[in-house]
Amino acid sequence: MSVIYPRMAVIGCGLIGSSVIRAAREAGAVGHVFVADASEAHRARILELGYADEVTGDIAEAVKDADLVVLAVPVLAMGQAAAAAASALKPGATVTDVGSVKGSVAEAMAKALPEDVFVIPGHPIAGTEHSGPDAGLAELFQNRWVILTPQPRDDEAYVEATGRLAEFWRALGANVEQMDAGHHDLVLAVTSHLPHLIAYNIVGTAADMEEVTQAEVMKYSAGGFRDFTRIAASDPTMWRDVFVANKDAVLEILGRFTEDLQALSRAIRWGEADKLYDLFSRTREIRRGIIAAGQESAEPNFGRDRGKH
Repeated sequence: MSVIYPRMAVIGCGLIGSSVIRAAREAGAVGHVFVADASEAHRARILELGYADEVTGDIAEAVKDADLVVLAVPVLAMGQAAAAAASALKPGATVTDVGSVKGSVAEAMAKALPEDVFVIPGHPIAGTEHSGPDAGLAELFQNRWVILTPQPRDDEAYVEATGRLAEFWRALGANVEQMDAGHHDLVLAVTSHLPHLIAYNIVGTAADMEEVTQAEVMKYSAGGFRDFTRIAASDPTMWRDVFVANKDAVLEILGRFTEDLQALSRAIRWGEADKLYDLFSRTREIRRGIIAAGQESAEPNFGRDRGKH
């Protein structure tokens, strides 16, 4: 395919940043790739891996002359990264991000960046529990969803820039959807943020139980607990930032979840077998729907056997 962005700058080269580079390279969607990363160890490793043309610790240096800038830093660092890039961006550049929260990130980016660039927040709904420059996978975005939350602008140039960014993500194998930033944050609070919060909590509970040793927890882990530990092994900095940045939506969904959990507790206490069966039947259909939509494998470990990589 033809190159969509001749020069791409990626700020932050962890799992998603390195996967964007690998996927874009494989698809032929970009030309020159310049990476900025705050970690000296990361920069050295990126040079060893050889998937970037240039590597620096200076964000302004990386974004100069870039056609596409991808901010792939933790959510609470997005505004600072955008501010560091602002003075060096060329007019007409597209600046996007890969954060799991859109409302606060979109606001921070809009505040920090000049009016002559196209700010188009985005979120690829893809990932693993691994992080760092080595974690990237060219196939990470295949048949996954990328949500774009464009600014409320209808000028032709901005619409064209949004279409170009959507074309870029499709070239990487993703499906692209657009939605309001606030709605995105509510949807992700249900589908991603609350599940991670539950996983962190249940693994923490198991670790703190005096009646069950940690050795027993690890030795006798059934499939359900094992999968919770996979989720709970995710990058702690990233998830700390997500819950701080998306606290309103998370607390709203957490309140609903708490009410439902109390109702479930009552059903167990009073032996209301029919209520339990009805709930378990409904939730089973959700799982089948996810598999039918191609958003997960039917394998017990979610099909993520990293031993193959």
